[in-house]
Amino acid sequence: MVDLNGKLRLHSAFKHSIEHIGNERSPVLVIDNFLSDPEVLIDFAAAHAQFESVSNAFYPGVRAPIPPIYSFAARSFLSDLISDTFGLGGNRVTKELSHFSLVTTPPARLHVLQRLPHFDHTDDKQLALLHYLCPAKHGGTSFYRHRATGFETIRPHRLADYRRVLNAELTALGLPPPEYLRGDNAMFERIASFEAVFNRVLVYRSITLHSGDIPPGFAGEADPRTGRLTANTFFFYR
Repeated sequence: MVDLNGKLRLHSAFKHSIEHIGNERSPVLVIDNFLSDPEVLIDFAAAHAQFESVSNAFYPGVRAPIPPIYSFAARSFLSDLISDTFGLGGNRVTKELSHFSLVTTPPARLHVLQRLPHFDHTDDKQLALLHYLCPAKHGGTSFYRHRATGFETIRPHRLADYRRVLNAELTALGLPPPEYLRGDNAMFERIASFEAVFNRVLVYRSITLHSGDIPPGFAGEADPRTGRLTANTFFFYR
């Protein structure tokens, strides 16, 4: 039996940096050497996680819940750093959600929205934490600007315009080819890219346009020990 209780500790070589990306200078918190024993998460995922297909049209794979101790530990370890980076002093986490994720969808089966950058929410007080539990060969994460509107983040007042212009572009230009996005195309410009370093965490606002850098020939392995396994957490601040 793999038990996460008492096994989630900060790495002795924990380090972080902050990148401000694009014209909007959105912060991305980059944490390397996050946990002292990240392999325990892989062991848990392989032994106990019940992966299921995602109803959300954006994620091209399967997900499984992570025991709440993981998000509790992440919040305990990172809350001050996150608050300082994103200017959330006076706010607190009122809700959190964590899950394991595995990209498994072959390019030919991608939904049109999975071929484009996406945003997770329009609330700038919702933060995404992406913890890589896989090697760099599986691809990192890139952030994008929508060329026609110039938007790099999608807030409530931008949502209607963004959808209207994007739908008009898809009608005029046609659907993007059935492949994972890997850099610039006619509609989007890549503004930053971060490698999938094992035990790295990226923290960014959920309003930010982003996409996984899934490499050519990606096999989409469903085994947590060999596939593109990540731990994904959302913190909701108020």
